[in-house]
Amino acid sequence: MSTALPGLEIERKFLVASDGWRRSCQGIRRIRQSYLPYAPGVSMRVRLADDDAILSFKTDLAEAVRSEWEVSIPKEMADWLFSLCPHPPIEKIRHLVLVESHTFEVDQFLGRHEGLMLAEIELAHPKENFPKPPWLGREVTSDRKYRNSQLYRADKPRLTLLAPVEKLFKPSRSKKVS
Repeated sequence: MSTALPGLEIERKFLVASDGWRRSCQGIRRIRQSYLPYAPGVSMRVRLADDDAILSFKTDLAEAVRSEWEVSIPKEMADWLFSLCPHPPIEKIRHLVLVESHTFEVDQFLGRHEGLMLAEIELAHPKENFPKPPWLGREVTSDRKYRNSQLYRADKPRLTLLAPVEKLFKPSRSKKVS
């Protein structure tokens, strides 16, 4: 669900505590994204999600509320923009997980962020109630280090990571990566 106001993204973000979400997975998308240098306080993202190429601009407005504008671009333009980005792209598999009438996006990071799993939910307004399934872990909406734009710049992230995916049945198995 997205906000009723165009150009706004209201999103909450959580660590994933277990693999209980897998039972409700409705689909997946493979995502590759990078960030271009732009203006202070504005992130400019180029993303390939399966075969869709998207250019996005985001700025912070308030806690969990951002201004966001996206435009579809040709894949060739996305490839060119990726070549201009200063760091390797983020790669992840996005799982679309239905919980009651809400869809969570569970991102399983690959590459240098392997082991990190985040769940995001877009809301219609900041105070909207939404289900909190038992597989949701600690909320990290306010923790900037879990933003994709920050992960993109991190060479060796210092983040809370889950055990390898095949060991997700034991949520107490978490580790820190230096």
